[in-house]
Amino acid sequence: MNNYDVAIIGSGPGGYVCAIRCAQLGMKTAIIEKYNTLGGTCLNVGCIPSKAMLDSSHQYHDAVHKFADHGIQVGTPKIDFKQMVARKQGVVDQMTKGVDFLMKKNKIDVFTGTGSFIDANTLQIDGKKKEKISAKNIVIATGSKPSSLPGVDIDKKRIITSTEALELKEIPKHLIVIGGGVIGLELGSVYHRLGAEVSVVEYADSLIATMDRGLGKEMARISKKQGIKVHLNHKVTNVTAKGKKVTVKAEGKKGEVVLEGDYCLLSVGRRPYTDGLSAEKVGVKIDDRGRIETNDHLQTNQSHIFAIGDVVKGAMLAHKAEEEGVMVAEIIAGQKPHINYNLIPGVVYTWPEVAGIGQTEEQLKADGKKYKVGQFPFRANGRAVAGMDIDGFVKILADSETDEVLGAHMIGPRVADMISEIAVAMEFRASAEDIARICHAHPTTSEVTKEAALAATENRALHS
Repeated sequence: MNNYDVAIIGSGPGGYVCAIRCAQLGMKTAIIEKYNTLGGTCLNVGCIPSKAMLDSSHQYHDAVHKFADHGIQVGTPKIDFKQMVARKQGVVDQMTKGVDFLMKKNKIDVFTGTGSFIDANTLQIDGKKKEKISAKNIVIATGSKPSSLPGVDIDKKRIITSTEALELKEIPKHLIVIGGGVIGLELGSVYHRLGAEVSVVEYADSLIATMDRGLGKEMARISKKQGIKVHLNHKVTNVTAKGKKVTVKAEGKKGEVVLEGDYCLLSVGRRPYTDGLSAEKVGVKIDDRGRIETNDHLQTNQSHIFAIGDVVKGAMLAHKAEEEGVMVAEIIAGQKPHINYNLIPGVVYTWPEVAGIGQTEEQLKADGKKYKVGQFPFRANGRAVAGMDIDGFVKILADSETDEVLGAHMIGPRVADMISEIAVAMEFRASAEDIARICHAHPTTSEVTKEAALAATENRALHS
């Protein structure tokens, strides 16, 4: 039986990054993956394939709706959906092979099969062959799986999850999306750009309800302008599929809404995945929401067993899992790293993109915190106007007394990249004045951040 310093169950962004950092720190490391390809949900059926489809659909949308205004004549663009899906798979294959290479480069042993506990230091691997390994430290990085609704039968043909939505053989005529969060809006926007009618049914009174409400309000306005039908404050009561028709019934304040389409995407969140782990054998505690309980060092009640990523509390984000993977590796090595969970950005890759970091206005109000707001629209920015992407804004929240930046919330072109400036600023506890004093290149959309910071500082925005 092979003995390791660290064994990691799961090869998603949290698991494989943790493995690399452990190897860098001189530990003999093993990683166990249930499936034949590394990378977990993110690389195989999540972040990467969805972004590939988002980019392809964005290119097509621009060709149809923007090229002529730019003076580019390309005739009538046609969709080769089979090629679009093949390109997506090519991107996935390239990325997963990259993880394979990183495992070899860092001399990490990879085991294929389902990992489960035999005892606190021994793991059973059930794959093509059964193996056992032992480890001084074990990291659980088994990720999450799509959640469902009571009474809804996901047949994976007409009533589907995000996994099946990335593998469709045809563009839906009418895609009904249950859940107006990140996954629903991203995949809904893919197929809407490709010509599908899209209806979004959301139980809450706002899209992207976990983010700043100003973003949700603007997202709803833009979605409706683009032609996506949005039904807020609606509770789904029934979903049925018969032949090629799906019927969704939902109850709202004005009565029942009945939607008929050819596909229904259920995107009501994800839940921790611990199936087959046998964590109970070693006494690892799991809470009533299926999350593994950990302390601030991501240790379970067994101090040498750690858990990271979607399987523990907090936002289910790949970059959060990566940071936790690095932190655990360094803790095992005797270092003292930290993660500021307030400074983990959240992003929605629709177009326009949405991004937020730090506290929202709703959180600040609930905490009784005195704050000031600086907001600036993209329609007043030269680069945004030149690029015909004028929807959205940047909003900066700062402490009323100290001017320290408490949060930032953006919707607009490339804000997924722009949010990193705020992450750096907040990591060093910068003020709105600090950001306002930084020279931002012209013409760039990042100038909107500078103007929002100026607006938060004595209402000094220059181009409003």
